Amino acid sequence: MNSKKALFLDRDGVINEDMGYVSKCENFVFIDGIFESLKEFAKSGYTLIIITNQSGIGRGYYSLEDFEILNKFMLEKFKSQGINIAKVCFCPHAPESNCQCRKPKPKMILDSAKEFDIDLKKSIMIGDKQSDMDAAINAGVGRHYLLDGIKFKNVRDVFNLIKKEKTL
Repeated sequence: MNSKKALFLDRDGVINEDMGYVSKCENFVFIDGIFESLKEFAKSGYTLIIITNQSGIGRGYYSLEDFEILNKFMLEKFKSQGINIAKVCFCPHAPESNCQCRKPKPKMILDSAKEFDIDLKKSIMIGDKQSDMDAAINAGVGRHYLLDGIKFKNVRDVFNLIKKEKTL
């Protein structure tokens, strides 16, 4: 029986400010409080996994190499803050390719759950689009939170609610 729990996170709009097809390190701005929030989730036993659609690759706005450079930059920043991101799963396809990995399809979440022996019912998804919520629902993730700018502005808001409810 799977015993680990994961925090699945979308990238753009959750970890960094979504400026539209972010592909360069100098345009990657971490959202305030993300480091502290992810440290708290990790301390509470969550495996941290990023699940992101990157259609800019499929659309030709930036290359896979550009994505990999930015990804390395992001992961090094997290590591320098003492945060381990277990994996970054990404879909490089444009929406019209109708691939199996693009959210709202659950493949990236399901594959990660299998790889890391994750109990999806004990896990959480945080995203800023309905496709993130639908992917979580389609995968059977226990709880999912939409950063809507009203109830939840950032990951810290979600952490504070879960801590208050004592459901960490």
